[in-house]
Amino acid sequence: MKLLIIEDEEGLRESIEEYFAEAGNICETAATYSAALTKVELYRYDCILLDITLPGGNGISILKKLKENNFTDGVLIISAKNSLDDRLQGLDLGADDYLVKPFHLSELKARVSAIIRRKMYNGSNLLVFNEISIDLQAKTVSVHDTPLKFTRKEFALLIYFIANKGKVVSKNAIAEHLWGDGIDLADNFDFIYSHIKNIRKKLVEAGANDYIQAAYGMGYKFSGQ
Repeated sequence: MKLLIIEDEEGLRESIEEYFAEAGNICETAATYSAALTKVELYRYDCILLDITLPGGNGISILKKLKENNFTDGVLIISAKNSLDDRLQGLDLGADDYLVKPFHLSELKARVSAIIRRKMYNGSNLLVFNEISIDLQAKTVSVHDTPLKFTRKEFALLIYFIANKGKVVSKNAIAEHLWGDGIDLADNFDFIYSHIKNIRKKLVEAGANDYIQAAYGMGYKFSGQ
């Protein structure tokens, strides 16, 4: 998962980031309204953890900005505010869930995972594309019931391709999704080709069709029905 943690309380922000990063997720953070606004305007996330009360502005305004631009990022509001009005306002504006502080990190993870399953995989832990089966919980890939060994980045990239099947995704979009906004400093994206080459080789050798196509000058497309 690629997450944006918008939270001004340093201790909580760092705890959430460490908890999700240890499980192999890409985590970016913002501690102020302006920093959060910059990130949501530049980058896309699987889920945004959004505090309502922020230095310099209100998290609800961030939520409005997302919806005005028709961005499809999942949004989980995390707030000390537990009034019914605040909760209803957030949900009415398009937030996917609302979690009141304090909370256990395990519950936060379960809520985030549920949001992503609903938005991207129809609520299921099993993602199936023709002969390819992916267990999102166990993080395993199989072709015709034959298990394959994928690295963490290969696994994440395959899911990203399937989630965007039929669309051309640029090398920059792939790199930013898998490595976060720090990838902007990279000189080139040759490493992406290596990951894609490995994925194609493993899938084809296991009997899958070669779904990944190069869109020259633009990026790659995962094709097929």
